[in-house]
Amino acid sequence: MRILKTQTLRGPNYWSTRYHQLIVVRLDLEDLAETSTRDIPDFYEGLIEALPTLTEHRCADGEAGGFLRRVKSGTDLGHVVKHVALELQTLAGMSVSFGRTRSTATSDIQQVVFEYLDEQAGRYAARAAVRLCNSLIELGRYPVDELQQDLSDLRDLWADAALGPSTQTIIKEAEAKGIPWTQLRSRAMIQLGQGVYQKRIQATLSSQTGILGVELACDKEGTKRILQDAGVPVPRGTVIYYLDELEEAIETVGGFPIVIKPLDGNHGRGITININAWAQAEAAYDAARAVSKGVIVERFYRGRDHRVLVINGKVVAVAERVPAHVVGDGRSTIEELIAATNRDPRRGEGHDNILTRIEVDRTSWQLLDQQGYTLETVLPLDEVCYLRATANLSTGGIAIDRTDEIHPQNVWLAQRVAKIIGLDIAGIDVVTEDITRPLRETDGVVVEVNAAPGFRMHFSPSEGIPRNVAEPLIDMLFPPGTPTRVPIIALTGTNGKTTTTRLTAHIFKQTQKVVGYTTTDGVYISDYLVEPGDNTGPQSAQVILQDPTVEIAVLETARGGILRSGLGFDSCDVGVVLNVAADHLGLGDINTVEEMAHLKSVVVEAARPNGYAVLNADDPLVAAMAQRVKAQVAYFSMNPDNELVQAHTQQGGLAAVYENGYLSILKGDWVLRIEQAVNVPLTMMGRAPFMIANALAASLTAFTQGLSIEIIRQALHTFQASADQTPGRMNLFDLGRFHALIDYAHNPASYEALAGFVNNWPGTCIGVVGGPGDRRDEDFITLGKLADGMFDQVIVKEDDDTRGRPRGEAADLIVAGVKAAGEQSHYRVILNEVEAIHTALDEAPDNSLVVILPESVRRAIGLIEERKPLSLSASSAIAANSTPQPTPDVSADASALAESKG
Repeated sequence: MRILKTQTLRGPNYWSTRYHQLIVVRLDLEDLAETSTRDIPDFYEGLIEALPTLTEHRCADGEAGGFLRRVKSGTDLGHVVKHVALELQTLAGMSVSFGRTRSTATSDIQQVVFEYLDEQAGRYAARAAVRLCNSLIELGRYPVDELQQDLSDLRDLWADAALGPSTQTIIKEAEAKGIPWTQLRSRAMIQLGQGVYQKRIQATLSSQTGILGVELACDKEGTKRILQDAGVPVPRGTVIYYLDELEEAIETVGGFPIVIKPLDGNHGRGITININAWAQAEAAYDAARAVSKGVIVERFYRGRDHRVLVINGKVVAVAERVPAHVVGDGRSTIEELIAATNRDPRRGEGHDNILTRIEVDRTSWQLLDQQGYTLETVLPLDEVCYLRATANLSTGGIAIDRTDEIHPQNVWLAQRVAKIIGLDIAGIDVVTEDITRPLRETDGVVVEVNAAPGFRMHFSPSEGIPRNVAEPLIDMLFPPGTPTRVPIIALTGTNGKTTTTRLTAHIFKQTQKVVGYTTTDGVYISDYLVEPGDNTGPQSAQVILQDPTVEIAVLETARGGILRSGLGFDSCDVGVVLNVAADHLGLGDINTVEEMAHLKSVVVEAARPNGYAVLNADDPLVAAMAQRVKAQVAYFSMNPDNELVQAHTQQGGLAAVYENGYLSILKGDWVLRIEQAVNVPLTMMGRAPFMIANALAASLTAFTQGLSIEIIRQALHTFQASADQTPGRMNLFDLGRFHALIDYAHNPASYEALAGFVNNWPGTCIGVVGGPGDRRDEDFITLGKLADGMFDQVIVKEDDDTRGRPRGEAADLIVAGVKAAGEQSHYRVILNEVEAIHTALDEAPDNSLVVILPESVRRAIGLIEERKPLSLSASSAIAANSTPQPTPDVSADASALAESKG
């Protein structure tokens, strides 16, 4: 077996709208396509030997052991790869369980899908699972050392990727409150919320944390002076920069015992406490100087170390921190006791776990000497041996919750200290013999104030009640009732996506809010282009959702992005599906129009229960999606007599229809007319049925979000199918003697929709046609047939990028379609797109219409603009070149309008 392709999904996707983090492997079974696991000697036994924990895996029967029973009775190898990839991750500390396996149109290729927690670890697990299965096939076993290496590598990847414990607990609280989050690519920052409502955190620093407060907290001596001036009890001390200043500094603070620590330090590095002799003081100075140029010398205050956590001006937790130590059992040496302590599964490296492993270093040796011990000493029962002078958890200390014991006066003092320093989140270190009494009574002091204090001692203390300290932080950033999400409108479909997206954004702009939107021609915020190009995938969506000015997001969502990466958001307020037709079939293992409908339904399945799924009632594949959504359903239809719409509105449902020449909203028994189609420029005076459908979808979407009919009407009046507002979407140019139309139609459904307009043109119609090279042969033939029925003259061209086809092959297929149609339209082949466009424009007769269906919309528009078209709106151009006609009675299928020319 071998892996042909690996994809990483990061949002609601084709495989699941519940599990957002999935690896998709395209697996070539090669000669094993027809081989079952029961046919491979020793495969079952080797699998159990390598991964005995697979006994817990379930399969279709839902019972533990179900998977191995299938392996024994016979199953396909892709199914095994999926389970092995899941188990490898689980054994490495990443508990995952979801997976699927699907066959493809190619008999020896399968798609293997499984959950991941870390992308790199997930992709590694895929490779390791295939490697393990191949080894079982060839050797009947998987070497133990290779398995251990796989697990070690996976653990390393997870350790590198995992967020710190404080960040993790904040994210967990955000998720519990339904607040979306995303990890930014700079400085380990996390964005909470979306768009204009976003806040950021970096560990326990927040976007509201003042830089002055952070700078002051990092300046230990400056902090002490500020607090001292405010009447807060602080240690007596001074700062020195040279060893020859040490003796005088000791006298200044009142002699021994003293504390020496770096001026700029953290996590207890370089701190030595309870120094009682000159030799100790010199060594302590050297240790502090190695961390910081400045060295603090302070009087040593006896007492217990406490951390008081203040968030948003309130004390939310208190923990007593006990330095790393071991307790004697009367039998074990200190070294054995350390090893036993480190076997606690809660202990790990650095901040990765709830507790940190105890490591013996210079400070440990000094403390052992002071206590008269060595590592070989057997400690008497219950005797305590301290191995660290400071109580930091990062050096192996433990924490005991004291939140309910702190004296009210100490609470008041801590809250005042946080205000004095200017921190929204502060960890205040207090030394006192008894936290239940005021500091003044116990000769206690505020030793230090910390910006970005660690949370793990509070949410997971070694002893006492865990405190949910993330909740007050989240409530500070997002007070109850504060919005965290911008409205998201996601649109998809085979045709009309870009036009409908732009129109929807235009409608919402009338509210004077900042609208960010993505389309096939760029990412936009308000009226400004952020990034040109086809931007309909999840990364483009994130550009909008991460922008701090955006108040509403309107996101065109194409099939390719959903397949490659999933949606760029966890849920939306409105999901819109315009239509589903046979386009891009055969790509990405989507081979039928039903599979395409399932793919596009991801958008509406992601709509929240209190949101809306806006569906095309005239398209059976789209209408059927209503059965799969959690959101409320609203339909749009070109047929006011559509039975589905009538039944829906009779039950109080919402719909938009085209009735009696009007775009109208139906709400229960009410008919709210927005505007006549002839007055909506986008519809070409009502002669472009598919544009009417697009306008219905956009208007209905806006109405679901509370926009008034008046606002929607005003937006429809001011939106045109122009090169400025909808480049490449029904752009009509008046060139004096004739007109030219540029449209991005490139599949049979869009050709049929375009015919509804072209067939109403009174003069000769010339088509410059082609199609993307990665479509099926039969698709090109269909395009040729449709072009023959639509145009009097056909010029067949090809895209510059043939997408792997030999030059001329696509054109030959289109010509075959033209010939097969039998209408005897005049046709010729000019492969170069620019030459083909110039030829059509140069030879166009008076009052004709040249329809250009280009690969490059911007290039085609440029070629037209070189000929200096007259400044004339599309609606005016139509009015000037055709006799006014009654608005057509449009049936449920817009393509019905394309049955005849004239």
